[in-house]
This record gives sequence, C-alpha cells and structure tokens, in this order.
Amino acid sequence: MSTNTDQLVHWLLGSVDLETTVFHVGQYCGRWRASTAGRAVGSFHLVLHGGCFLHIEGQEPVALQPRDGVFLLRDIPHFLSPERELGAAPPQVTMQPLAPDADGSTGMACGFFHFRGGLSGLIVDSFPDYLILRADDPALKAASTLFDLILAEPAGDPEQPSPLVARLAEVLFFYVIRHVAREDAIASGLLAIARRAEFKPLLESLMAAPGEPWSTDDMARMTHMSRASFYKHFVGASGQPPAQFLLSLRMKIAAQRLHAGESVERAAEHVGYRSHAAFSRAFKKVIGEQPGAYRRGLRERDSPRSLN
Repeated sequence: MSTNTDQLVHWLLGSVDLETTVFHVGQYCGRWRASTAGRAVGSFHLVLHGGCFLHIEGQEPVALQPRDGVFLLRDIPHFLSPERELGAAPPQVTMQPLAPDADGSTGMACGFFHFRGGLSGLIVDSFPDYLILRADDPALKAASTLFDLILAEPAGDPEQPSPLVARLAEVLFFYVIRHVAREDAIASGLLAIARRAEFKPLLESLMAAPGEPWSTDDMARMTHMSRASFYKHFVGASGQPPAQFLLSLRMKIAAQRLHAGESVERAAEHVGYRSHAAFSRAFKKVIGEQPGAYRRGLRERDSPRSLN
C-alpha cells in the first residue's frame, strides 16, 4: 500500500467516533440461537471458545471458530447458531457463565456499536454490511492478545459483564476495519478512490488544499484525462459525481477540525467557505446537523461528568 493511502486509512480511523456497549458475555450449550438484530445500531459477536455459524438471509452460513468475530456495521437480520442447516427454532436457552471446559459449549461476547456523529456514519458507509475477524489471519495476529484479555476478565453474570470487555471489543473493531481498509476492495468512497493510481495524486491534492476552488475541469487536468473521461471513471470508482465527492470530503475535513477544537469560522475557511450561512447549509447536508450544534455536542460529550 502506498504511503498516501496508508495516511488516508489513519485519517479515516481517527475520524470514527463510536460508543461500545456489551450486551452479554457467557456461553450457550445444546441447541440455541442468538441475535443482536433489530436495535438499529451496529453490533458484534466474538467467539471465545467453541464454534458456531453466522446466518444471514440469502447467504451461505459462515463458520466461526474460537477467537473469530463478526462486526455488523449495519443492523441487518441475522442470527448465530451451532447448526449449519436451518431447522426448527430451538427452545429459548439462557446464557450461562463462561466455563471453557464444558463440552459442546460456545462462549460468546456480544454487544453494540453506536456511531456518534454524521462523520463516523459517512466513513462506515464505505465498508460492507459486516466484517469478519479470523483468528488464523496473520495480519490480525495481535488481536489474539485482546481475546486473552477478554478471557482473563472474571466470569460472572452473563448479563453484567466487565466494562473492560467493551473497550477491548472496540480495539478489536479498529484492528479489523484498518485491515479491511488496507487489504480488501471497498466498493465506493474515499478508499476506493485512494486505490486507483490515476486518482491518488488528485486525492492527495484535495486533502492538502480542500479550500481551493476546485472545478471538475481542474480535477480532470490533474488526472490527465478529458473532462468526459474523468467524470465517467470517477463516478465509476467513487459512486458519486466529483462535485458531490468534493463537498463530502470538505465537510468531513471540517468536522474533523471541529472535533480537534477549531472554531467554526476557521474550519469553514480551511475548506473554502467565507459565508457562514453557506458553510452551515453544506455541513448540515453532509453531516446531518449544524456545525455549531455539532461542536457543542462534542464539547458536552467530552466534558468531565460531575460526581454526585
């Protein structure tokens, strides 16, 4: 991977803002089904011991082994089961405390991701509906240490897991999305553009100087293409017209600068806006809220909570 693309991956990961909660940590025995669908948020399932299958409608079951995991970036219908073939729904089974030595059991840590702010959602939209972490993937070897730490937490009530498990699952998630961003084909968006050799210099220039008055003709000249050819190939790679892509990129950069504590006026100027009203309209269109409200929300969330 080129240095420019790797820098872009780091930039994107640094812009993802999420809150992780753990639903339960324990084990199932016998016939069972488990799902985190229907909550309108992303979710995850980590296999701590044993094995199971991920079932998603219209797709082949995905086998999951110890220390594998699945991260569902969107709320899609799914369930996990020890059975590959669908049969009659099993009786409702209560999750038990972890006991890895129990024969035929499957230990799980399951929970939810809430992506905070429009910027995180825009970035996550570049990724597939779900990502699989494989224990035997050499590129994710370091993730095994995180599973060790999860398993080292005291086993107790499955419905009241250690809060550290949520933080460890969060780190696992970032390992996985970094790996996918570097290695796998992303259908559209920033990463898809970054992988196209003819667009890399243009993307580097757009990110370095987002406030310049870029036109489609300017972008075409930088890629040494005719305007028509550039437009066709750019839309094919990114899934959106150049002007729309530029608007989205500018607002993502502005949101990141607001997140770093910069004023609305300075963030707007950096991405080429002299009019506060025009910047506010563009920011709300892309991020989903006014820049002032976005910045206040960041301050309120990051401020120390008073102790009662």
